[in-house]
Amino acid sequence: MCCEPMRFARLRRIFSPESATSPFTSMSFLQAARPCRARACRFPAGFQSRTFSKSHSLGTPITAEEIQGAHKYCVALLSKYDRPSYTLSTFIPRHAQSFYIALRALNVSLSIIPDTTSSPTIGLMRLQFWRDSVTKILAGAPPKEPVAILLSSAISELHERTQGRARISKGWLTRLINSREQTLTNDPYPNIAALESYAENTYSTLMYLTLSALPMASVTADHVASHIGKAVGIAAVLRGLPFVAFPAPSAQAPPGANSPMGGGGAKQGAVMLPLDVMAQAGVKEEDVLRYGADAEGLRDAVFTVATRASDHLITVQQMLSNLRAGEDVGHDFEHEGEEGHEYDVAKGNESPLEEVNRAFGVFMPAVGTRLWLDRLQKQDFDVFSPALLRSDWRLPWKAYSAYTRKTLD
Repeated sequence: MCCEPMRFARLRRIFSPESATSPFTSMSFLQAARPCRARACRFPAGFQSRTFSKSHSLGTPITAEEIQGAHKYCVALLSKYDRPSYTLSTFIPRHAQSFYIALRALNVSLSIIPDTTSSPTIGLMRLQFWRDSVTKILAGAPPKEPVAILLSSAISELHERTQGRARISKGWLTRLINSREQTLTNDPYPNIAALESYAENTYSTLMYLTLSALPMASVTADHVASHIGKAVGIAAVLRGLPFVAFPAPSAQAPPGANSPMGGGGAKQGAVMLPLDVMAQAGVKEEDVLRYGADAEGLRDAVFTVATRASDHLITVQQMLSNLRAGEDVGHDFEHEGEEGHEYDVAKGNESPLEEVNRAFGVFMPAVGTRLWLDRLQKQDFDVFSPALLRSDWRLPWKAYSAYTRKTLD
């Protein structure tokens, strides 16, 4: 988001951080990639043996007209606020595109809550609406809300197409919603590991859910998605840093909200960099809020965080290279065994490389992230540079090239 994470209503669109490959010069990203934990082995795709919530039809059936209208609404939402996801939808298999569009529209809806509500309390109420809606969506009785209608329809189609063997994890959908609470109050990340955890709970989880809709239950595909999602999420936080530091007045703020006696008060700027990185670089939040891009140590801190995002993309490149060489990915998946990451080795006959290739369209946000990180480096890690706000015209053909070659190099 979408800026952190694509949640800034005053932007004309919310971009998934964009990416590409280019040789790095000063402050090079090309560092050794960090291994993660867990066992990476050759597991086949098959249908989910994960513990998924069941869907049963309840209440009044959704009409074809409602589904059609919901689809148009969600496509328009992505086109306006999350253009990269809209562009990359073409690489998702056709039978899973409705789910992808609905899921990304849900992500946009969650992202813009801080900018469309007058206080964190009202924002929490919106989040609770979506938690309740998830239960109804999975039960086949969604509220009369376009995103909920399309998501419910897509999940029902998945259930019918796989005869109930593939389901969407309620835990993952709930995690996606819960992780947005932090954006209501802009609580700082205590360290870079906390930032990675946020990215895992948002962007990696979006990819896990999309893989489930293919359907794909693969430790290798999930492992790749985890690294890419973390890179995308970290870059999204960096991209949104200027807008969180200098927020626009809320369009929904009531009269008097900006006065000392008003209801909600003016939105307070914050610097959403990990506190340990800020301390190491000597960055003070008050200096950033006062001097912006000229704050002492800011570029060093941005470089450190951006390097972590790049490390995850480098790790994915190494994993794909190992798979093509007939080896395992080279390190373990740290989330194996957690909710939704249980795998049945008895089903399917695809190799890990075949699984990754079949799911490759889901991994296209890595292309946009590399493009954006390259542009950030060209701006000498000045995250306030206006050049970083423009849409990258290279994304469609870079993504097409990566998709056809099945490589993210």
